[in-house]
Amino acid sequence: MNAKFARRSFLAMAAASAGFLALPAHAFERTANGNIIVFAGRQPIPVLDPHVRYDWSTRMAQQALYDALVKYEGDPAEIKPWLAQSWEVNDEGTVWTFRLDPAATFTNGDPVNAEAVRYSFERALVLNKGVAWMLKSVLDPQGVRVVDDTTVEFTLNAPFAPFLSFLPWWYIVNPVQVMENEIDGDYGQGWLTSNSAGSGPFAQGRWEQNVLYELTARDGYWRGWSQGEKRPAGVIYRILREPSAQKAALQRGEADIVEGLTSDDFALLENRPGIKIEDHKGVTTFGVKFNTQVGPTADINLRKAIAYAFDYDALLAVYNGAASLETSPFPDAMMGHIEVPGMPRKDLDKAREYLAKSDYPDGGLTLKFVHVAGHEESRRIALVMLDSLKALNINVELQPEQWPNMVALGSQVDTAPNMVSVFTTPVSTDPDAVAYQYHKNSWGQYYAMAHYDNPEVSQWIDEARATTDEAMRKDLYAKIQTQIVADQPEVFGMLQNRRWARRDYLKGFQYSPVHFTGEVDLYQLWIDAE
Repeated sequence: MNAKFARRSFLAMAAASAGFLALPAHAFERTANGNIIVFAGRQPIPVLDPHVRYDWSTRMAQQALYDALVKYEGDPAEIKPWLAQSWEVNDEGTVWTFRLDPAATFTNGDPVNAEAVRYSFERALVLNKGVAWMLKSVLDPQGVRVVDDTTVEFTLNAPFAPFLSFLPWWYIVNPVQVMENEIDGDYGQGWLTSNSAGSGPFAQGRWEQNVLYELTARDGYWRGWSQGEKRPAGVIYRILREPSAQKAALQRGEADIVEGLTSDDFALLENRPGIKIEDHKGVTTFGVKFNTQVGPTADINLRKAIAYAFDYDALLAVYNGAASLETSPFPDAMMGHIEVPGMPRKDLDKAREYLAKSDYPDGGLTLKFVHVAGHEESRRIALVMLDSLKALNINVELQPEQWPNMVALGSQVDTAPNMVSVFTTPVSTDPDAVAYQYHKNSWGQYYAMAHYDNPEVSQWIDEARATTDEAMRKDLYAKIQTQIVADQPEVFGMLQNRRWARRDYLKGFQYSPVHFTGEVDLYQLWIDAE
């Protein structure tokens, strides 16, 4: 069976499961209901529950299947009304009132009412997983009140400046469906792991873990489709773990859009007919997180030595220039960003000075470096670290891991690696989205694998969250950035450009910096081809 026939058979089976009649076509599949877009990515969707987990692939599916009160769109990212038509806040910044769009309905036809909103926030806060960290310090489950069917009120424990900026990721679930599938008071966690109960533009089709995930467009989506008759019939998210396989799929017409290609692949595809490279200056930071609590890297002088020994020019070369060095723990475009004086750059004399002050003045130790398996740039960055530390007589043991395993290792102090490489995209436009990653309350999250703990920094973060005085917040965030750099919980690396490769007939691609690394808003896409 040749590759093209195999692909069409594969897609035809997927389309048939949703009631489509697949017809031969280009990279996409024509069906009686429209075109099915094929997205090839490396990362599976292990837990679909919107209140339990999020990463880029999971959140891409969640945003397709669910809606939130508000939504981020555009670059720069702006908050737009979604389930909520309007909102207001009291003078103290503690009571927020949202008025819902009465047209909103869940996939099964049930109305999205104030009780659904209340239940969804209660569920997320009680489960205390996934998105809960964003609001749990200021919002109790009892703080969400139904005023009437289309009005819901949030009473915060204290003023919280970033409140609205986090709401796009608090998706609303249908309480009727969830409670029907509840087992022993689990809030339907078992069922929502691989099922959905949302109001989003897509419904769930075939769901074959680690193979493909099918999303079928809702004819009666309550917000409608800007593409009109050209809206897609659905999207198939197909797992291809190797960048070479993704590139080949795009070139052979087996995929319409791919993420996760190597920098060399992007360069090779840049001028190919029919292929468009999406290249956007990002806010995704890359850092090498140290275990600051256990093992050799608990020694700040060793951490400083490593930071000054690291070859930052070689880091940028991995991305063929499609990146820029961090000048702060905060991305350049974020409100409150400052260029922190004394950011480490390669300086072997300084590196040796700090090493001499550490518990390992002559080196002679081995440090474990964990990175994502199958991600070529991560592997090459790990090799940069290995080569950089040879000058300090420090050996680096490279350990590739699948993302879920890597997160599990890093979630606990005693199992967190000496060093782990992490890409982090802020989940909101507010500086708290980055600052809170360095608060002790964030331990256990993937971006907090350093287990950094400076009580003074945590206090400043709490103060900045609690005030609506922008001047005061700016001063606090300047202190926060400066102190974090002084404590060196990680090697502050670079800001990676965000890139995808797509066929030029795939239209509607909209970049938003708050989307995670490979995440795309599938609701905007459509096919323009004869």
